[in-house]
Amino acid sequence: MSPHYAHLSPKQLVPQLADEGLYLASESTLYRLQRRYRLRKTGRNVTRIEVTRASTVHRATRPNQVWSWDITWLPTTVRGIYLHLYLVMDVWSRRIVGWRIADADSAELAAELMRAACRDGNVDPRGLVLHSDNGKPMRASTMITTLQWLGVVPSFSRPHVSDDNPYSEALFRTLKHTPAYPRMPFTDSAAGERWVRHFVDWYNQVHRHSAIRFVTPDERHQGREAAVLAQRHALYELARQANPDRWTANTRNWNPVGLVVLNPQKEAAES
Repeated sequence: MSPHYAHLSPKQLVPQLADEGLYLASESTLYRLQRRYRLRKTGRNVTRIEVTRASTVHRATRPNQVWSWDITWLPTTVRGIYLHLYLVMDVWSRRIVGWRIADADSAELAAELMRAACRDGNVDPRGLVLHSDNGKPMRASTMITTLQWLGVVPSFSRPHVSDDNPYSEALFRTLKHTPAYPRMPFTDSAAGERWVRHFVDWYNQVHRHSAIRFVTPDERHQGREAAVLAQRHALYELARQANPDRWTANTRNWNPVGLVVLNPQKEAAES
């Protein structure tokens, strides 16, 4: 395997090669070759979290309809001291639209981040849904007042349920389990900001997200996913025509994901 692609899993490698105009084999074939030649790397153990959905259904069919935000802690070299990472993401595109590093949880900083995310993204906040859990900064009067002033609709997880913010939780799992995550704690906030800035650039511009047909969040957010997926579909059709015996059904589904729903379980029950 070329060193340029060695760090990629098959599910990331196949879409990337397709974007480069090359089809070699399916993900299952590449995984089989990895097992045969013992090329699989041992990753970190990831605990799968069963997420219980919030009680309100929100639907997004384009960017800047539903955002999600949360705060996570990053360890420092001082025992018991953590950096607080605020992240705001667009649920439809999975794009990180705002972030900051702070020394503590603060409703004032969260409100400032929300204003900056709308301003920097040139987003009209009126009617935008902002989902979060029930933490103190999320429920604080400063944050609620800011949302009301902006015209943002606040959405909260069910009371006393800590894992009811699935999109932000999935983002934090990606952040903390990426191979680039530092093995050693951060020395200070400047070090944390440098690493998070690099992560956000990678996540938005390079990372092919499995929930949105392995396009990058930037491609989806900026309206470029249809062209990317159409090119992949054409490549797969050519590959099937060249080797029809290797295909038992239609080629892979490269249609864009249109609707993203917060709390699909409740939606299914209502329908």
